Amino acid sequence: MGERETIAMMALVMALQALAVDAMLPALGFIAGDLGVTDPNRRQLVIGAFMLASGFASLFPGSLADRYGRRPVLLSCIGLYIVFSLGCALVTSFDALLVMRVLQAIGCGGLAVLPGAIIRDRFAGDQMAKQMSIISMVFLVVPMLAPSIGQIVLLFAGWRWIFVFLAVMAVLMAAWVFIRLPETLHPEYRQPIRPMAIAVNMAGAATNRSAIGYVLGGAMTFGGLIGYVNCSQQLVAEHFGAGETFPLLFGLSALMMAMANFSNSRIVERFGARRVSHTAVLVFIAVSAVQVWFASGTGQTLWQFMPLMIMNMILIGFIGANFGSIALQPFASTAGSASSMHAFLRMVIGSVIGIIVGQAYDNTALPLAIALLVCGLISLSLVLFSEKGKLFRRIHPPGTPRPIVLEH
Repeated sequence: MGERETIAMMALVMALQALAVDAMLPALGFIAGDLGVTDPNRRQLVIGAFMLASGFASLFPGSLADRYGRRPVLLSCIGLYIVFSLGCALVTSFDALLVMRVLQAIGCGGLAVLPGAIIRDRFAGDQMAKQMSIISMVFLVVPMLAPSIGQIVLLFAGWRWIFVFLAVMAVLMAAWVFIRLPETLHPEYRQPIRPMAIAVNMAGAATNRSAIGYVLGGAMTFGGLIGYVNCSQQLVAEHFGAGETFPLLFGLSALMMAMANFSNSRIVERFGARRVSHTAVLVFIAVSAVQVWFASGTGQTLWQFMPLMIMNMILIGFIGANFGSIALQPFASTAGSASSMHAFLRMVIGSVIGIIVGQAYDNTALPLAIALLVCGLISLSLVLFSEKGKLFRRIHPPGTPRPIVLEH
């Protein structure tokens, strides 16, 4: 399978998880009304519970993939995603929906982990950062389209059919993976399924100084983004009065993030993942400070809020893929376990932050703005820890040979 098809497949595998989040946004009010939810902040748990469970679920597929290979574990995860998506469509209470969403997230835990491991099997260094940026660019087209897809489904059918749509998309994805994806794990890198070996591999991924600051730093900015997603329907559609244009504004934000990842894929090998991402974090902090200033005043408008929010989403586009690739670089022989541990930390910490930010919503943009600023400052501190106080280092200057594995 060629490089372009691999990138497209991995992006769309990851997009199944994004689709399960963002396609729900226009339907949250309908779900709450149909299932008898009166607290408007409680409906956010349809998103928050899924994200948190995805984080815990991502802890295990990588170790299984290090032993049995990427392909069978990925197909199993997609199969579980299909089953529990259909389960969500059949619930009769809000609590049952949350249970099904947790099970759906557990089923698709590997969808966030295995693409990174598969790409790590084939690339290293800044070239891996380039490939991950391209994947992220394609992946972010889904959040751009997902709310509109959900809105279109709601025009012709009830919210339950959104979950049926998720199941159908997963069936098509499973067929593509089954037919076209070869095994990418090096035979000599297969790891035994021994609790102690797995614990050692994961402990190494969680304690490596050069990696952990980037993992936790990425979790902080990701948490700010999830906080926005959780409260976006209430904040943008209701408080700022965007109404039916909300999916379009949300899609525009995702499009800008996709363009940021495309730009990153073009420049990262020239300037280096560290230089690009460190600059992005510093600008993120500055933009977040401006958001706090606007939100602290009275009468903030949609057109004061959205450009700054879009700017920070663009900056997260430069941060995410670079932080992830930098964090995986030390783990060639245990990329699956490392990817699992990193995804677990990123998703769990980010989801908890996102839930806290969402539940703090008070009909203003101030809690979100403060959270973004705090997350940016903590992220910078964590990067400084990993880099021993030195920003903008270049590990592989242009022209330095990098190991690339194209075939096994």
